[in-house]
Amino acid sequence: MAGAAVLRALRTLRPRTPDAILVRLPGPVECVLTPASCMLYPPWRTSTVRTLQLCSALCAGHNKWSKVKHIKGPKDEARGRMFMKFGMMIKIAVKDGGSNPDMNVNLAHILEQCRSKNMPKVAVEAAIKSAEKAKPASQHMFEARGPGGCLLLIEVLTDNNTRTHQEIKRLLNKNRGMLSDGARHNFNRRGVVVVPGQNVSTERALELAIEAEAEDVQETEDEEEQPLLQFICDMAEVRKVRASLEELGMQITSAGLEFVPRALSSLDQDQLDAASTLIEALNDCPDVVRVWDNIRADS
Repeated sequence: MAGAAVLRALRTLRPRTPDAILVRLPGPVECVLTPASCMLYPPWRTSTVRTLQLCSALCAGHNKWSKVKHIKGPKDEARGRMFMKFGMMIKIAVKDGGSNPDMNVNLAHILEQCRSKNMPKVAVEAAIKSAEKAKPASQHMFEARGPGGCLLLIEVLTDNNTRTHQEIKRLLNKNRGMLSDGARHNFNRRGVVVVPGQNVSTERALELAIEAEAEDVQETEDEEEQPLLQFICDMAEVRKVRASLEELGMQITSAGLEFVPRALSSLDQDQLDAASTLIEALNDCPDVVRVWDNIRADS
């Protein structure tokens, strides 16, 4: 009843057309997650993207920037960097919850993304074995401010905290950024379930979000410029929302946890170019797993 009422109200509204977001990857059998939200880099390109917002608690944010973070240089090099980042994420997941994906939901989500990106099975298995035998490494989150005042979360996995801290600080200082305590408070850790968006109207996307009990749905594009729908939910509800969407006939592209910005920072073209360069440099650092941001491109 309540869902139907919300849907009727939403149908009276016109869908808005805002902008997108950013992220990226590098080393030996290891790579990225994303996307999401969260990692990659770019030549900046404009694209039309709109947010289908159901929950006012989340920032309406779909901006042109989101697509950029999934566009990375020559494809062969990008593929290698992506696999390297996935390997790093596998290490973190195994460290936190063990090597059995049946008992480790986060690892299961990462392995699913590895398969969706065609990461060789032998490489995935090698990454898991390597994670089980790896020497202790520390996982950290650096908080930073970039060009135009945008906020960044830089996730790292390192066996030398001092070295990594110095390198992150050097890259920030070189590219108009700085470490900034408090940036983390502008992000919420949320569950994100991604499905293909081809032939799905705005109204149908809203209906799917309501029926799957997602908090928000956002429209974006992948690195091949194919439309995607991101259903955002509580971290504990990822499996439930995923299962509901599957029952509704949707094919799942990925599902996992991401840092979703509470408010977006608008940048002009010069600032976007500088931010893109900074995030690319950070993702080239071998210890960096992912970079999260709150960037929105001005129209």
